[in-house]
Amino acid sequence: MLDDRSRRTKIIRTALRLAESKGWRDLSLFEIAGEAKVPLADVHKEFRSKSEILRAFASAVDEAVLRRAEPDAEEPARDRLFEVLMTRFELLAPYRAALSRIYQDFRLAPAEASRFTGLVLQSQYWMLNAAGIQLGPPYGPIRVPGLAAVYARVVPIWLKDDDAGLARTMAALDRELRRGERWLRRIEPVCGVLWRVSEGIRERIVSRAAPRPSRAGDDFEPHTGPGPTAAGMDFGGTSSANGSNAGNRKKSGEKPPETQPGD
Repeated sequence: MLDDRSRRTKIIRTALRLAESKGWRDLSLFEIAGEAKVPLADVHKEFRSKSEILRAFASAVDEAVLRRAEPDAEEPARDRLFEVLMTRFELLAPYRAALSRIYQDFRLAPAEASRFTGLVLQSQYWMLNAAGIQLGPPYGPIRVPGLAAVYARVVPIWLKDDDAGLARTMAALDRELRRGERWLRRIEPVCGVLWRVSEGIRERIVSRAAPRPSRAGDDFEPHTGPGPTAAGMDFGGTSSANGSNAGNRKKSGEKPPETQPGD
């Protein structure tokens, strides 16, 4: 992961290296550009902010996990998630010192950290996909934040886990996944009921809003206002240009206008 020599990867690696030594809050894009020996204008082409650098790093981690994931459909969902998340922690291991400093800075700046909530949810959405977990309604909308909560509780333990085999991390992850599984078993039936109720209401609203099928004769509108009716109009083309209404006036008892000499 991050082993290519592209300008984009160079900037990400440099930013993480500087974050490890200087922290993240006070680190500037100017410093990153100088350390990476990349013109600041080129940094701007790749990233518009430091936040985008972290987003690109998270996306690279997601992609690396997805490449390694080989879920076995016969295994329980909890075991599949355990393997996927442990793969993620293993891939993050070379950057743990940098991520530890970033994590500390975010704890002191919760407003800045909150901007990455969507990023965490997006990553966990892909981790669930990597484990072959069903994410359609009605359960998908609660499984993603549920796994994000599990991950958030395990990360601080992983950051301090010095064991080569990550024993503390594995124990914490297994514990949190089991707890999350129990929680989902209680809440998913409720979500299923609420989903069916909401779908029933939606279907009624759609059916009422849909146009009713027309019946024979529905398009005919009887004439109710003043003016000529269809029965009184000449559709045969027999009227002359000089006296198109003469026939109608005779039927109603009116005399056609007398023609004066010379007209």
